[in-house]
Amino acid sequence: MAALAVGAATAVLAGTAAPPMADAASASASSPWADRAIFTYDAMQDHLYLGAAGHQLYRLNTAGEGNPYSYLWEYREATQATADLHGVRGIGPAYANVARQRIANLDLYFNVREGGRAGYESYVPAPLGTGGDVYYDDNAIVGLTNVRQFRITGDATYLDKARQAFDIVSRGWNTDPNLTCPGGMDWIDRADNADRGANITGLTAQLAAHLYEQTSEQSYLTWSKRLYNWNNRCLKTSPGLYANSINDAGEINPTLWTYNSGAMIATATILYRATDDPAYLRQAKAAARGSLQYWTAENRLQQQPAIFNAFYFRDLLLLDSVSHDPSYRAAIEQYAESTWNANRDPATGLFHFQPSGGGDYNPSRPAATLDNAGMVQIFTFLAWDPQDLSNIS
Repeated sequence: MAALAVGAATAVLAGTAAPPMADAASASASSPWADRAIFTYDAMQDHLYLGAAGHQLYRLNTAGEGNPYSYLWEYREATQATADLHGVRGIGPAYANVARQRIANLDLYFNVREGGRAGYESYVPAPLGTGGDVYYDDNAIVGLTNVRQFRITGDATYLDKARQAFDIVSRGWNTDPNLTCPGGMDWIDRADNADRGANITGLTAQLAAHLYEQTSEQSYLTWSKRLYNWNNRCLKTSPGLYANSINDAGEINPTLWTYNSGAMIATATILYRATDDPAYLRQAKAAARGSLQYWTAENRLQQQPAIFNAFYFRDLLLLDSVSHDPSYRAAIEQYAESTWNANRDPATGLFHFQPSGGGDYNPSRPAATLDNAGMVQIFTFLAWDPQDLSNIS
């Protein structure tokens, strides 16, 4: 395992060190958050990474059930965790090469189907696997990883990959004028798709906003506004909260998820940065305020999947980079601290949750790549220098 910061390691690993609830400026590469990020990442690598013999991919969980490799979502989140570590000042350079390799390996999930319809499939296609459906939310977050890497490295190859991901995802815009609340993004690139979701619509809006900011191409701004406005018009339930989806029959699934709150906060924040329109900043702050009021009540954050919280917290910190509010970081630190103490197996360093990906410690459930990658991400961006938070994607 990688060495932990001198002086903090013993207390951190024993679970006795509580990082201070201080302003973000106190975070550094030698903070307990950085130590915890490294420790959790190393545990994930020890128990879930398949190494060169496994094409540098990951297992789904420690039980080794089902397919030999994880799905795209799990792989992308482990990749994002690695890329986030690359962004920590002081320790980041040690992760530069491996972050580059992880991102390159996303192409193992890419396939061009008959008729030239391309996309990142949910499972690795031949020759490594049997392939799977193209989920548009998976493809959107692959695009976000590439945007982030472009902002960090300046390598235009990553911007090209983000554009490619957007071209894939934009196929999912529903054009049936007869549906309740026409528009919105389909979830799956499949003829029988019957749901339009807040997650894919918000994530695509976020990706389009980033691409407009980086390229100044008007089409991306048009797309981002269209998607952002549809979610607000059709699935918003209160400031910062969005129903899960609407189906072709017009029935709304009212389930709330933290990452849906986050994608819309991030989209408004990026649109504000890109357009200087203060209305977007007001909307982002209202969404953050309303969602935090809801999610921090009645232990709701702890009941959400850890990976959904990673998305949400990332987006709150993106907003914080343009309009500081200490309540954002305080909520993230409270969750990170309580989860470190309640859900980590001290013997392995891995996090165990209920089947939902949240809730109480469940040692009988195999430790999952998705959950542990989410925790690495949360600890890591708590260790980022506040000056770098604008690069969160």
